[in-house]
Amino acid sequence: MSNTATTSSGFWKRHQQRIAPMLFLAPGIVMFIVYVILPIFESVWISFFDWDGLGPKVWVGLGNYTELLGDDAFYTSLENNLIWLVLYLLAIPFGLAVALFLNQTVTGIRVYKSLFFFPFVISQVVVGLIFTWFYAPNFGLFSVLIKDLTGMDFAVLADERYVTYGIIVAGLWPQTAYCMILYLTGLNNINPEQVEAARMDGAKGWSLLKNIILPQLAPATFIAMVVTVIGALRSFDLVSIMTAGGPYGSSRVLSYYMYEEALSEYGFRMGYGAAIAVVLFLIMMVFITLFIVRMLSQERNS
Repeated sequence: MSNTATTSSGFWKRHQQRIAPMLFLAPGIVMFIVYVILPIFESVWISFFDWDGLGPKVWVGLGNYTELLGDDAFYTSLENNLIWLVLYLLAIPFGLAVALFLNQTVTGIRVYKSLFFFPFVISQVVVGLIFTWFYAPNFGLFSVLIKDLTGMDFAVLADERYVTYGIIVAGLWPQTAYCMILYLTGLNNINPEQVEAARMDGAKGWSLLKNIILPQLAPATFIAMVVTVIGALRSFDLVSIMTAGGPYGSSRVLSYYMYEEALSEYGFRMGYGAAIAVVLFLIMMVFITLFIVRMLSQERNS
């Protein structure tokens, strides 16, 4: 027994630095595999079946994906997702601008920080309700202002041409606050010696921001880009609360269309919904892969 204990103790001392981190990581890795990796493969597998979620699965192969190619609602959802993706990225420069404004030592700056931080801590459901009332005809502030200026009633969420843009504006409010927090953290970690040296060399304004500050904010920008792209592509909460995909399905996005087909009150096509989810996942992976490749190439060149 003593020899076995001594051998075990010696093995642990020799390999402690390699084994200990793995022991700490093991629970998280198991959770990630069970709740993330396996569901991804399960969704891909379900997408090859015609299944109502309860009865037997019927193999259809690529039938669900073939049907997507001729589905007008799918193309509407995909187009809206692309609009979300392009306009949602405005949260990054907006967040940077707010962070630069708040990164000052002036009277009352903590109050301003709290006000700009507020949208980040409230639920997306609350944000959706606030903007639904904001756009509401007859009593919504936005509608009242438009009527005072033009003399015409304007219902943003009831107009197919503008409803998606109205929801995106609602989404930009908390997303800008999130990007602001990332950039404020990055600004606190900037090397002050480089900033002072640049100022002594005459750099100021845009030149100082472009050549000194922004390069040091690259990690924050990368995280903001990834999170914003993922948020734009999985934009479900606000669409569900503000319009439920209406009017006439004009504000649908892929995540909401997937929910409609597979999980809503009238949804019964789990396989078709899984196919939509797989397409959305692939689009996300393309953008995230591009960001990671670009980041790695920049690190090699630096």
